[in-house]
Amino acid sequence: MTDFILVRHGETEWHAENRYAGLTDVALTGRGEEQAAALADWAATARLDAVWCSPLSRARRTATPAAAACGLTPHVDERLYEVDFGRGEGLTKAEMRRRFPAELEAFLADPVGHHLPGGEDPRAAALRAADCLADIGRAHPDGRVLIVAHSTLVRVLLCHLLGIPLADYRRVFPQLLNGALTELRVRDGQAALLRLNAPATPTPVTAAPLH
Repeated sequence: MTDFILVRHGETEWHAENRYAGLTDVALTGRGEEQAAALADWAATARLDAVWCSPLSRARRTATPAAAACGLTPHVDERLYEVDFGRGEGLTKAEMRRRFPAELEAFLADPVGHHLPGGEDPRAAALRAADCLADIGRAHPDGRVLIVAHSTLVRVLLCHLLGIPLADYRRVFPQLLNGALTELRVRDGQAALLRLNAPATPTPVTAAPLH
């Protein structure tokens, strides 16, 4: 049994502007840095066995303070990259509607059957992320692992592992909050969602009772 705490990285400049950020390396905002610090405060009492993250700097800058808080070094894995949004990279929906309106409407109706032009098939993204989690689970069979990644990747991964149709990822998981905790328990290949978008609040440390 492995418990995975999945966290969307801190806020970035593009997210503040409602731009699609896939493989583009976008910096954290000041608020994003604060969210990374809050995650580190939580991690200090979370009894983590390992920390993994996407190679993109927004994920690494969110994961590194949390790893340091519990004496760990984050492992970086390319399978945790965000979904590639192709021609939608760096654009708002309004800008996409002006540039390729038909493709955008098809994407909004069915984001899996009609992913953004030039972008990654969400099914392939879910499979690579699931493969990554399986490897981590084998490395930490009874562990508690923090994974800092990205909104769309985590949502399609959750659908894949929980048996939810991938095309429903935006309906079932409309939003992943930056820096919030989504916990998944995997036992014998079966996944259970324990919490979603929970605040990164440190667990109080209580003194042992006197006998």
